[in-house]
Amino acid sequence: MKYALLSLCLLFTTSIGLAQETKRLTADKHNEYGLIFSLPQTHLDLEVVATKTIRKAGPYYQYAEKYLGIPGAITQDSESWSLTSVKVNPYGVPDPEEQYLMQFKSGSDGYIVLDENGLLLSINTEPVVDTIVPIEPKAKKKSPLDNHDYAKVYSEELLMSASTAKMAEVAAKQLYRIRESRLNLVTGEVDELPADGESFKLVIQQLDEQEAALTALFMGTTQTETVVKHIDYIPVAEATNEVVFRISDLYGIVDSNNLSGAPIYLNLQITEEGQLPVDNKGEVKKMPKNAVPYAIPGKAEVTLTDGKKALFKGEVPVAQFGVIFGLDPSLFTDKKNPTCATFYPQTGAIRQLGK
Repeated sequence: MKYALLSLCLLFTTSIGLAQETKRLTADKHNEYGLIFSLPQTHLDLEVVATKTIRKAGPYYQYAEKYLGIPGAITQDSESWSLTSVKVNPYGVPDPEEQYLMQFKSGSDGYIVLDENGLLLSINTEPVVDTIVPIEPKAKKKSPLDNHDYAKVYSEELLMSASTAKMAEVAAKQLYRIRESRLNLVTGEVDELPADGESFKLVIQQLDEQEAALTALFMGTTQTETVVKHIDYIPVAEATNEVVFRISDLYGIVDSNNLSGAPIYLNLQITEEGQLPVDNKGEVKKMPKNAVPYAIPGKAEVTLTDGKKALFKGEVPVAQFGVIFGLDPSLFTDKKNPTCATFYPQTGAIRQLGK
């Protein structure tokens, strides 16, 4: 039977956890052998990854080709964003209109397992718990140009130079000396080698860091960092070119109504509607009395595009595009050999049914 509540106010956040919390409810005298559960409304988690690129010009960029013989130095500081990936994950949220009471017989050992929000995961057995590993954001690596860290490798001669041109010349000479010192170490052409392997690695590392800092003075540096944002989308009908978010060159991932960014469109097409089961004669089966409800979901093809190319395309199950049917409750209350069932929390569909 359907279990009605006078009011139900639920707040959900769009996040897919690493592991799902569960709770087991056993039918006994204190709950009059009745257990309450919910069937889900399917939401779509749009997992959006964007990359920020930070380019910094070194103070001697205009002398890069002259002293290092390398063209293509960064000449101006800049920051830009680009869309890296978009992924769609369906997940279930309890539907307040689909809450039910499952009645067991007196003396029954029956039980159900729910997720942390009250969605039915299994009956008379342990559930199959899905784990979805979300993409983690990546912080940018340190640049020698951050906070003028390159000054740590300045020699006295460089600091005493009277002009930028002279400083660039001295820095280039210092860079070549570091490269020569490293080469001599590697080839063994030095008077005294480091005492052991670890000491050798440490010296090479220090020379590499000094070389990177001096090279950055001429060529500049490029740093990248990624951010991950989860956008909740509730499919209620087919959709064509619906703007779900935007990607801004200045601000990264922004809301759909923020016109600073280029739009990302969602298209949703129902590919299959859930149908009630039929018997051998092709007639719709009758709902069992006091049935244990489950969903027969539909399916939809979801495409995300920037207007030119597809960023994501896939088919997902959606409870809203299906129907509700029910299992005979006597299957689960047989004291000698009760039936076991597991369900998909994304849709409320049967995952497995058996003894």
